[in-house]
Formats: sequence, C-alpha cells, structure tokens
Amino acid sequence: MKETFIDKNAILGNNIFIGNGVTIEKDVVIGNNTQIGNNVTILSGSRIGENCQIHSNAVLGGVPQDLKFKGEYTLLEIGDNNIIREFVTINRGTISKGKTCIGNSNLIMSNAHIGHDCVIGNHSIIGFSVGVAGEVIVQDWVNISGLTAIHQFSVIGEHAMISGLSRVVKDVPPYVVAAHEPLRFAGVNSVGLKRRGFNSRKIDELRSIYRIIFQEKRNTKFALEIINEEFEQTVERDTILNFVRQSKRGIIKGFEI
Repeated sequence: MKETFIDKNAILGNNIFIGNGVTIEKDVVIGNNTQIGNNVTILSGSRIGENCQIHSNAVLGGVPQDLKFKGEYTLLEIGDNNIIREFVTINRGTISKGKTCIGNSNLIMSNAHIGHDCVIGNHSIIGFSVGVAGEVIVQDWVNISGLTAIHQFSVIGEHAMISGLSRVVKDVPPYVVAAHEPLRFAGVNSVGLKRRGFNSRKIDELRSIYRIIFQEKRNTKFALEIINEEFEQTVERDTILNFVRQSKRGIIKGFEI
C-alpha cells in the first residue's frame, strides 16, 4: 500500500482530513476544513481554499500538457467550497497566464480534465469526463454535461448550459442552451435561469434578444446594432452585447427555422 507523504514545507489549515496514500508536495497551501480522499496527489504550486472535497485519485497541479511549457514557476489556484470528484486532473498554468484558476462552489465530476491556464468561475458544474483544453474561460453558473470536449481558447458565457457529448469549437454566449452537432443555439436556458431567480419577463427579454442574433438571419454586427437601439439597457442586454463583441473565436450558430 502506498504511504501518505506530506512535505514538511506544505502549509495545511485546521481540521483537514487526509486519506490513505495521499501525496502533498512542497509549496502547497490547503485551507481549513478541506477533505482529501485516498490516493490524491497535490503537486507543488497548488493553492486550495477552505471547505473543499477532493475525492480519491484526483491529481491537482500537474505539469501542463503543453509543449511551450519550459518548467517555469506557475500555479493552480482553487477557491472555497469546491467538490472535485474521483480521477479529476487539473494542470497548473504556463508562461501564458501563469496560473490555472478555479473559483468557488463548483462541482467537477469524475474523470474531468481541466487544462493549463483555464479560468473557471463560480457555481458551475463540469460533468463526467468533460475535457477542457488549455486557456478556456468558463464563466459563472455554467452547466457542462458529460463527455463534452472544449477547444482551447473557447469562452463559455455565464448561465449557459451545454448538452452531453458536445464538441465546443466556438464561444457559447451567456444564458443559452447549446446542443446538437455541430453545436448551435438551442434556446434560452429558461430552467436554469428560473432556478436562479430570473423572472418570466427577463427570460422573455433574453429570448427576444437571441431571436435577433440567431433566428432572423442577420449579419451579427447589424443584429447587435438593432439590439443596442431597440432594447432598454439592462445588465443582461449589455452582458450579451459585450460577450459577442469581444468573442475572438466567434460564437456558435443558430438553428434553422
């Protein structure tokens, strides 16, 4: 049986549970009340917050799977109240951004992989065996269903939901459901939005905005101009406009009507 090894220079908070066969290297910081299951490996450069659950055989802070990595000092930062299930792997950053960042209160299901320099927000669910390539950004309250593969540099907008077995090669705007192959707009994420306190009027506003972007077959630039002129300024309207304008990979397509 593998013995537990905790480097003397690791910094551990109070009331931490550590299972059998765990490896915690030097230059690791773990916050209070975090639980670490059997055979977990936490490598140098990892920073883990409070009240996290790290289940058996997870590997955190591994060397980036990127040929431009030359051994530079980089970090993995994980916030508070995260649940990281069995066999999850999360790599630290490269010289590109210097760190991989996971926010607070996320559920990362078993066998998921999060690559170098990714930024994962708060309150998101990353499903079973989801593969998140390097430098992906996942904003808050995102739900990514199992066996989805996300291309490097992609951005997933807040409150979006992506169906299982999806192939994400374009940016997914906020508040939408993305499904089908190739991946495309499949409607507003009304179920998730209602759960988070969005009322019917707000959801109808989002539907109307996305109808112009995805269903009226307009040039994207022209569609954004119409939305800017015809819709009252709201946080949600501006979130959508800014997301689409700032997209570097381009956004997913709409469905045929």
